[in-house]
Amino acid sequence: KASGGPMINEAVVSTQSTGDTEQALTAGAMEVFTSLLTHGTWEIRGKAARDIMDISFPLAGKRRAVKCGCIPVLVKLLADPNFNVRSQAAGALMSIAITTEGKKASIGEGAVEALITLLRMDEGSEVKLNVIKVNTLASVRLLTVKAITMLAEHPEGREKLSEIVPLLEQIKASGGPMMNKVATTAINVITWKP
Repeated sequence: KASGGPMINEAVVSTQSTGDTEQALTAGAMEVFTSLLTHGTWEIRGKAARDIMDISFPLAGKRRAVKCGCIPVLVKLLADPNFNVRSQAAGALMSIAITTEGKKASIGEGAVEALITLLRMDEGSEVKLNVIKVNTLASVRLLTVKAITMLAEHPEGREKLSEIVPLLEQIKASGGPMMNKVATTAINVITWKP
């Protein structure tokens, strides 16, 4: 159970309706959402990851996410049994990894390897789990590629990700216009030479 009481609940509700991330961060929402990432219910884990993504859009949110230690938990969620949770965790990491500090922390916690594993997931694994819809796979892949692009902007991430360029080429060729654009950007960032 998350702590925080009425003050945090009011801040969270306010953030959801008004977008006041500063108020939510001041009230400790990042810490509360981080504690909810390990909840036993997949819906709560997924919503907590989504809320972390939302309050990580401003720079203060990205810094708070790194400081409060949510990155290692988000990396673990990339292998969650529920694909919606995986998608939301990838989105949160994407948002946090826009900063150099977020990139370094994510890379240090094994996000590159976890994202590569997630990207290599095939449609057969979805059917076997019987919990996925085609649009969920597309969402997981889209947010995974976007997170990979953020981490590829760091030299260590770029080096580790160079092995997946052929896979990104396949995804680019088989995806729709949005996936084509996102995969093209990822390939360009990974293959960029200083």
